[in-house]
Amino acid sequence: MLGRAKGNWGSRGNVLTVAKHTVEKGLQYAYRDRKTKKRNFRGLWIQRINAAVRDHDMSYSEFMGKIHKAGNQINRKVLADLALNNPEAFKAIVDAVK
Repeated sequence: MLGRAKGNWGSRGNVLTVAKHTVEKGLQYAYRDRKTKKRNFRGLWIQRINAAVRDHDMSYSEFMGKIHKAGNQINRKVLADLALNNPEAFKAIVDAVK
C-alpha cells in the first residue's frame, strides 16, 4: 500500500492508514475518470465533425443521419480524425453522403 502511495505529500506517503485512504480515493477517481475520458472524447469528436460539416453546408445531425442511412460504418473517432488531418477525404465522404 505504501508503494502505491509513494510520491504523495507529507503523511499521505508514509503513514499506513493515511496512505490507504489516499490510494483508495485515488483508485475511485481513476475508475470514475476513465468513464469521463470517454465522454469527453466523444464530445470533442462531435464538435470537430460538426465544424467540418458546416463548411459543406450541412448540420451534424443531418450528416450523421445520412451517413447511417447510407450504411457507412465509419465511427466518430475516424470521422473527426479525417476532418482534422485529411479534409479532402472528409469532403469525399460528405459528397458521397449527399
